[in-house]
Amino acid sequence: MQAKVSNWVPDRFVLAANGVAVPLQPTGRAGEFVAGIRFKAWDPPSALHPSVRGQGPLVLDVHDRWTGRAIGGLTHEVVHPGGMAYEAFPVNANSAEARRRSRFKPFGHQPGARIVAEPQRSLEHPCTLDLRAFAGRASHG
Repeated sequence: MQAKVSNWVPDRFVLAANGVAVPLQPTGRAGEFVAGIRFKAWDPPSALHPSVRGQGPLVLDVHDRWTGRAIGGLTHEVVHPGGMAYEAFPVNANSAEARRRSRFKPFGHQPGARIVAEPQRSLEHPCTLDLRAFAGRASHG
């Protein structure tokens, strides 16, 4: 997943995914930052990482360093909002976009006081948070 924030003040705000700080990188535009977030969406019967449990839903929180509180966020469901499988492939790009948008909810974040550590940047992928490395340590609810 890709995250992009605008009108961002990096000295004040921290973006957290499932309780782990996201290493946002500047885009060159004032106040605009991006990052990638890798996570294991679900637990298929046969998987590359059998010891890492599914990490969905993905909960993104905006933390205000000045107040020490989460001030907003969203939830990304990794499956159909009703929990069912789609019966067919999307018929066009608009249908596919509607499916993607339906999985984002502007609620479900973790409001209130929380301490979020500074982002740990990977030497291999400095613009990406890999939540699989935090399996068992990250909490999202």
